[in-house]
Amino acid sequence: MGTINYLNALKLQGKLVSDRKAQKITNTLLSLQHPPTYTLGKRKTDHNFLVPEPELIHMGAELHYTQRGGDVTFHGPHQAILYPIISLRGIGVGARSYVEKLEQTMIELAAMYGFEAHPGHKGEIGVWVGDGKIGAIGVRIQSGITSHGLAFNIDCPLWDFR
Repeated sequence: MGTINYLNALKLQGKLVSDRKAQKITNTLLSLQHPPTYTLGKRKTDHNFLVPEPELIHMGAELHYTQRGGDVTFHGPHQAILYPIISLRGIGVGARSYVEKLEQTMIELAAMYGFEAHPGHKGEIGVWVGDGKIGAIGVRIQSGITSHGLAFNIDCPLWDFR
């Protein structure tokens, strides 16, 4: 879909979740990028993330609080953002298994390019290459329908992760 503002993508996801719940559409996958954007999930446990919003604006980034699971995530150029809109009941998968499948997908993608990726340690959601996190996961499940998803770093400028 190209580069789409985070709030526009969020609005689209909301419509697609409603349409999927009403069985107006089948399972759908949004593939896109965002301009530099930081999102904070419901956990918001990273107390080091205290950059004042004016500083983010100066950096050219946006900050959005979300209703997805997870903590702080950077979204931006040179990153694959995937938002699956899927009926978990329809495919017979539970929430934990779904997140594990997202992790496995990123691990397999990294392997296709010669990188040995692995899931995080206990309590860490996402995918790492060595000690560096290469993929983040933050999902929301409403009435068995998924939204949000994963951010997989391809060639991101590292200053975005300060």
